[in-house]
Amino acid sequence: MASDTNVYAQDLPTSNVGIFRKIDIRVLGFLAICYAFAYVDRINIGFAKLQMQHDLAFSDAAYGLGAGIFFLGYVLFEIPSNLLLVRIGARKTLARIMILWGLASAATCFVSSTTSFYALRFLLGVFEAGFAPGMIFYLSYWYPKARMARAVALLLAAAPIGGIVAGPLSGWAMTSLSGTHGLAGWQWLFILEGVPAALLGIVALAWLKDSPEQAGWLSAQELSSLKGLVTPAVPDRSAYRSLPVVLRSPSIYRLAAAYFCLICGLYAIGFWLPAILKATGLKSVLEIGLYSAVPYVAAAVSMYALARSSDRKKERHRHATIAAAVSAVTLAVATLYLEQFGVAFIAITVATGAMFAAYSVFWAIPHDVLSGPTAAGGIALINTLGLFGGFLSPTMIGWVKTFTGSTEMGLLVIAGLLVLGAVLLFTPVKPLFGAEQS
Repeated sequence: MASDTNVYAQDLPTSNVGIFRKIDIRVLGFLAICYAFAYVDRINIGFAKLQMQHDLAFSDAAYGLGAGIFFLGYVLFEIPSNLLLVRIGARKTLARIMILWGLASAATCFVSSTTSFYALRFLLGVFEAGFAPGMIFYLSYWYPKARMARAVALLLAAAPIGGIVAGPLSGWAMTSLSGTHGLAGWQWLFILEGVPAALLGIVALAWLKDSPEQAGWLSAQELSSLKGLVTPAVPDRSAYRSLPVVLRSPSIYRLAAAYFCLICGLYAIGFWLPAILKATGLKSVLEIGLYSAVPYVAAAVSMYALARSSDRKKERHRHATIAAAVSAVTLAVATLYLEQFGVAFIAITVATGAMFAAYSVFWAIPHDVLSGPTAAGGIALINTLGLFGGFLSPTMIGWVKTFTGSTEMGLLVIAGLLVLGAVLLFTPVKPLFGAEQS
């Protein structure tokens, strides 16, 4: 087996730091803003639930299914969307995704029944399909392997930053705007948090470039240096031909199973955190919104810190394994002490930070084992299979709460899945399909 060090590029010369600062600002920074809104529009249903469920007489099972059904639409269109990026370019693909999902999210304000709720959540998933893996694949055009964990961590850290924004903003919208122009607070929440995504999609058409060669803000010398550092993912039809090879790889399925476990934990928190905080004794919607920001602050810090450590030590699997195990233990503690606010809140904060840290380091692993056009199909397959966890966890917890009146059993099952994820990540995966090896 190749050692972990073998799959990393050499340390980058100091003279190239300025190039990556430019890329951080022009590419990574913009994508991070977009991804923050994507996460807001995924999880804002958890805050809307605090009013919406009462107004529309939804059961917890109906809410859980509606929250999770987003991922069925996402999974069905994940691979076609990601391969379309390879064919027509990142600019058009990512812009199309943002415009359509923003409109679908805003349209959730018109939900009046479980049928319309399920339909709009499903469409939101269809329209957002391919966004996260598409961005990660796009970053491989701009960053060498030695910087990918850092770049991916900064991008994915936008998710908890979105969570930091979503809590207070949702709490404010639901309390301060309730009744304005005849709309409920939860309706204003969807409008205020959906429209910006559509506007960002329009901006993306002018801001993003399909490749470094099209970036006028890079000088000829900077472009030449970048080409010498980055192995390009060639945008041609070979990505389609690589998919059958990816489908036959046991290692890809192991990574997908580990990702499934992580996703179960992330979206148990994402969709149920406001309800969990309410169960600890918090009453006010605004208070719940403010407290919900704290676990996401921990997530943003832990993601960046663990990714830096992973890059510095040139190791991924042990970092992800330890973080997943910590998240499992602390989620179990939060569940067992749910009625003791101090213990439960600290534990859920640590659990959230550890889950996101494992998630960020995980996404550097596929780039160590895949290269070239196979990366598009491989990343899409891992993401597609793993995202079934986003359907399972909120649906299961909602069903358990409806029939038992408690979320505890569902959360303990999620903790068990996180333990399984840690086990699956413990052993490194060999480089596959032409990934660079020394």
